[in-house]
Amino acid sequence: MLAVMPALPVHAQSSDVEISPTLAALPFSKKLQLAKAGDEEAQLAAAVAYDTGDGVRKSPAKAARWYRLAAQRGNAQAQFRLGRLVQMGSRDLDRNLALAAQLFEAAAMQGIVKAEYWTGYSYERGEGVKRDLAKAIEWYRKAADAGEARASNNLGLIYLTGNGTARDLARAFGLFKAAADQGDGWAENNLGGMYEMGWGVAADRAEAVRLYRLAAAQGNPHAAENLQRLGEPVDTANGSNPPDQSQQN
Repeated sequence: MLAVMPALPVHAQSSDVEISPTLAALPFSKKLQLAKAGDEEAQLAAAVAYDTGDGVRKSPAKAARWYRLAAQRGNAQAQFRLGRLVQMGSRDLDRNLALAAQLFEAAAMQGIVKAEYWTGYSYERGEGVKRDLAKAIEWYRKAADAGEARASNNLGLIYLTGNGTARDLARAFGLFKAAADQGDGWAENNLGGMYEMGWGVAADRAEAVRLYRLAAAQGNPHAAENLQRLGEPVDTANGSNPPDQSQQN
């Protein structure tokens, strides 16, 4: 009925790094020239270009090289994005979960919200670090408080199951709702489950079905299964649009 997000999305990162307008307007060749001269922002810009294929042929290995140089200088965005690259791995870049977890936490310590989420994820799953649910909860809470929907959803599941903390259905409901209100398909499915079962809220089958449909419209297979289990048509015509995959980074 309720469901956890899949372990890792397989798409590329989005280019949501803040680069100065002056640098962003330069052709890639000039950015690369400045990066080679040691300009930290240009190193980040060159890495993002290789990471996303913006103005140059995409290359995770070359992106990692430039991210690494900026990350070594303490650039939080470079730390986070290098962490994502080595977390996923690719044909020309080895997967390294221990390094990913280290980079995520370094970026999280500097307030990168997505890094806070992935740090919580790493501790919850024991990926690259020793499993530590107390630390997972701490980092998920930081990210959730900053509006990160995935952190709210995952923290909600922890409170729902009582895994690593006292079970708290009301808190789980509130966290699922906060994420569902942002259009997160996994939270919509899980909030639907809360309404169906009457956990943390009065049971409401119609609201459960509505939420399952919203989640199913985003391609959530568990929501579609829930609708079928309830004998409801999997009609997603009135649901929200499929999520922008870049938002999963």
